[in-house]
Amino acid sequence: MSPPLIGITLDWEPPGGYSNQPWFALRENYSRAVVEAGGLPILLPHEPDSAEAYLERLDGLILTGGDFDVDPACFGAETRHPTVKTKDRRTAFEFAVTRGALERDLPVLGICGGQQLLHVVLGGALIQHIADEVPGALNHEQPNPRTEPGHSVRVMPDTLLYRITGADELAVNSAHHQAAKDEPAGVVVNARAPDGIIEGIEDPSRRFCLGVQWHPEYAVSAGDGKIFAAFVAAAAAS
Repeated sequence: MSPPLIGITLDWEPPGGYSNQPWFALRENYSRAVVEAGGLPILLPHEPDSAEAYLERLDGLILTGGDFDVDPACFGAETRHPTVKTKDRRTAFEFAVTRGALERDLPVLGICGGQQLLHVVLGGALIQHIADEVPGALNHEQPNPRTEPGHSVRVMPDTLLYRITGADELAVNSAHHQAAKDEPAGVVVNARAPDGIIEGIEDPSRRFCLGVQWHPEYAVSAGDGKIFAAFVAAAAAS
């Protein structure tokens, strides 16, 4: 049996560093986590008009994180925090491929910024800068290495995330200044940080639609590997 083909969205950077031309980027551990879970990763450049062509071949979709934010106009915000940094072509592609994947009921896993984009596609809004909007919030941009936990999250009972991990609490890394702001119709919050910040979402009406605010590809806890295993298993069954 062939391994399921898992599309992973790439990040984009302007000239400088790796190349004097614009370049795509992805940390190796995203692909490794997919391979270790039994999937075959394929990296997706930002071609919005090709989203459907990609989806015809994919069995599952991973929306990755990155050093950027979803344009607040996408969720109806009338103001834009000065820290917001957008990558408009990346967002246009990820909106197109995510909507198409949801229409096809393909398994979708949103990671960190990918969870935020998934939340917006599902009708939600975002906190644009946690430190300014949430009094007494934790530091969600942890100073210690991402291979270590930054804080814990409480996993909600009777959710897909709980069934996958079997844990009431998970130690997670943390590398974000934004977060899901609300719980729109059809979306279930499956994890929260000690300060109340939403750390995970899912849509139980779909076969597998899960977002986590941390980076499980770092395998900080046993639950992280279980997330990838469950996602790839769902893709294999599609």
